[in-house]
Amino acid sequence: MEQFKTSSDVLFVLLGAIMVLAMHAGFAFLEVGTVRKKNQVNALVKILVDFSVSTLAYFFIGYTVAYGIDFFDSAAVLNERSGYDLVKFFFLLTFAAAIPAIISGGIAERARFYPQLAATALLVGLVYPFFEGMIWNSNFGFQAWLEASFGATFHDFAGSVVVHAVGGWVALAAVLLLGPRHGRYSKNGAIAAHPPSSIPFLALGAWILTVGWFGFNVMSAQTVEGISGLVAVNSLMAMVGGTLAGLVFGKNDPGFVHNGPLAGLVAVCAGSDLMHPGGALVVGLIAGALFVLMFTLTQNRWKIDDVLGVWPLHGLCGAWGGIAAGIFGLEAFGGMGGVTFLSQLLGTLAGVGVAFGGGFLVYGVLKAAVGLRLDQEQEFEGADLTIHKITATPEREASW
Repeated sequence: MEQFKTSSDVLFVLLGAIMVLAMHAGFAFLEVGTVRKKNQVNALVKILVDFSVSTLAYFFIGYTVAYGIDFFDSAAVLNERSGYDLVKFFFLLTFAAAIPAIISGGIAERARFYPQLAATALLVGLVYPFFEGMIWNSNFGFQAWLEASFGATFHDFAGSVVVHAVGGWVALAAVLLLGPRHGRYSKNGAIAAHPPSSIPFLALGAWILTVGWFGFNVMSAQTVEGISGLVAVNSLMAMVGGTLAGLVFGKNDPGFVHNGPLAGLVAVCAGSDLMHPGGALVVGLIAGALFVLMFTLTQNRWKIDDVLGVWPLHGLCGAWGGIAAGIFGLEAFGGMGGVTFLSQLLGTLAGVGVAFGGGFLVYGVLKAAVGLRLDQEQEFEGADLTIHKITATPEREASW
């Protein structure tokens, strides 16, 4: 029976890892559908290669930084307990690799390829696991201090802050250091719109992410015994709330409608195991509205050229999710309890600080050392031809 339980846990976590791995296709197609056609190939290549670099960085460095575990034993030792520790690494790797996948959407259309791969290695090897270990492995005494001071540790069940807010705030640092795309904003205040190149691809990416998210959240239990139907239904309700808010506040814009469910799912990750489904719905509604309002403000008023709006979507909605767990997770709001608002607030602020500071350091050093962005002529030509020497639809074939 013990062997059966272990093998069941291995299968459970492995299926979760595969579902979150599939979400990276969602990141790719969401970006493909949003960027201009001359940058679609680059979007596809970036996500796949970033995942590969993330795997090496996390396997050899990051997982040890976060959990003090390495994989330098023999295969026989690693396969003990049917390889549960290995599939757990695989599952957590897919979370870590979401960091560069998130950033990719913010810096699209003007970032150089190899400096971004260097940033991926540094972020997934050092910056992300530093905060991951602080929260999910209780490193450095931060969680113990929160519990002693405010009565509870910082609760982030599936990574609203650890994954999404961190990715979003690192992306903001990268976007600010890169600057806007040429021609996006003019000196006289005019704003050049770049509408999505393919709504079907954008929608496909959003749907792949949405479906995979149920593995992201539910499988965060990491054992069959810990599986919770509450997490599944809360994820569903937050997704629905985000969609409807995106529809209403986005005035039926399909880009907002398809990013709305993602905003809700980002926000519900932290407290999905604690909230009442009604609370999860409210969290999703607020997240969807927050994304639309802040995306519009960021792009049009502040003139921050975050192409996919990853800072509003992941950075702000993720931070909202961390704080929301300290509200709707309380018994007074129908939740399971075991959280405090101050712990959630301080844990969220810590994540924002580590992410923005770490992102500014990594991208700032790379900018000074090798440069971050394509030159104006390369950007005009497009990343596809500049970097990969091919377009998504070669003209000769398109004319046949």
